Order: sequence, then C-alpha cells, then structure tokens
Amino acid sequence: MNKLTKLSLAVVIGSLMMPAFASKTEPYTQSGTNAREMLVEQPIHWISVDQIKKELEGKAPINVSFDIDDTVLFSSPCFYYGQQKYSPGKQDYLKNQDFWNEVNAGCDNYSIPKQIGADLIKMHQERGDQIYFITGRTAGKTDGVTSVLQKAFDIKNMHPVEFMGGRERTTKYNKTPGIIAHKVTIHYGDSDDDILAAKEAGIRGIRLMRAANSTYQPMPTLGGYGEEVLINSSY
Repeated sequence: MNKLTKLSLAVVIGSLMMPAFASKTEPYTQSGTNAREMLVEQPIHWISVDQIKKELEGKAPINVSFDIDDTVLFSSPCFYYGQQKYSPGKQDYLKNQDFWNEVNAGCDNYSIPKQIGADLIKMHQERGDQIYFITGRTAGKTDGVTSVLQKAFDIKNMHPVEFMGGRERTTKYNKTPGIIAHKVTIHYGDSDDDILAAKEAGIRGIRLMRAANSTYQPMPTLGGYGEEVLINSSY
C-alpha cells in the first residue's frame, strides 16, 4: 500500500469516527431552549419553613402577619366569580362595594387553603407566636373571612382580619399601618406591596409564590427586592 493510499484511507476512517455536526441552514421558527439555558437558576434567596423555625429557636414569641389572597388561600375562584358577575373582562369589580360585600360574606368557603400557609401557621403557633391577617381587601358589610381562616388553619387565638383596602392611606403602602399597629416582626405575602410594606415598616418580609393559575396577573418577580422566598410555596 503506497503513501497516497494510506493517507486516503486514514481520512476516510477519521471522518467516520468524528461526530456529525448538522449545520444550521435555516433560521429557527420557534422559541426553543438548550440544556445550558434549562439549568440556569436565578440568584434568589430561597428559604424553607424549617430554616425559619431553626432561626427562631430560643427566641421569645413574636407577632407575625399574613396576607390572605394567594398567600394562605387560593381565592381566585371567588375573584373570578366576582369579575364575571360585576365587570366581565375588566377589573372594575375591585372598586365595586357590592363585590366586597359578597366576597367577604362567605365566598372564601370555596377558597382553597394553601399547604404552605398551614405549615407556617402551625410552626408559629407551636412557638407561641401571635398570628395576624392583614389584607388589601376592602371590608364588606359582614366579615366571613375571619371564621374561615380560623377553621382552615386551626388558629387558637384568632384576631379579626385587618381589611386595609379603601382606608385613607397614611403611608406609601396600605398594609404598613397594620404591620406597625400589631408590632409585627415577620410579614408573609405574595405581592410586591407585601414586601414593600414590610420594608416600609422596617421588618422582615418573606415572599410566598403565587400559583401560576391565579387570576391576579401579572406575576410578580420573586426576589425582585432582595427578599427571601419560600420554596414550594405556590400551593
């Protein structure tokens, strides 16, 4: 076998051993992804219920507060019903007192308690902490929400829900006065307003994830203000 034949054979064998790379001959028509992009995670300060519990070990009981909608209750069914009844396709129903009268009177019997709410409240009650609920809802003629929350989360020393919507605002964020009045140390909520109200009050605000199918859109940015975010908190 001469040198030329050997060289040709080596080229053929080498080409068979090399992986085949398909050239992109046409532009993509859909937004796709790749393995590297799928592994990218945002630098968020994730935290768990167990971690919070451990941090609080040995400390005296504190006051903690919770937002309601999308934080401890998946209440989208009530808000979807209210929108269809009072302002289909629009957000005007949120300014309609008839809606608030109706939704606060008992619609939360159809709201779904979130597991993360149950876990957090159980942990805090075992510590002897006081639980408060501070919501951006406007108060109705009757309060059926307090009893629903007490039953759903087996709260031993239930305080009436603080309805902050519709009140004359003395601070930038409407939940701040309630947080301050109850001398809260930790406030839990899903919305930007929850985190910003906690910051305004000078306390620790912890973000809970909003369920992807919530009627409350657009979705907030988790960790957008450098706050802690509870893992597995969308349900």
